[in-house]
Amino acid sequence: MKTITGGAMKVTVDEDKCIGAGQCAFTAPQVFDQRDEDGVVILLAEIPPAADEPAARDAATLCPAGVIKILDDDVENR
Repeated sequence: MKTITGGAMKVTVDEDKCIGAGQCAFTAPQVFDQRDEDGVVILLAEIPPAADEPAARDAATLCPAGVIKILDDDVENR
């Protein structure tokens, strides 16, 4: 599991449970990418700017495997 923190938002992905559907990379390409060989999610090294936080939240909601977690102020939103 990889985590990137910044400000009040924390994005966590569980690569081991990712099914490679790609909704995250499509919805929030500034925050997520996919490995070329198998499509598994990559949490990008950049901390999502405030403008990209809504897209990151949408990606977490759309993830069919539920591997993306968005945390704010130590409160889990997904």
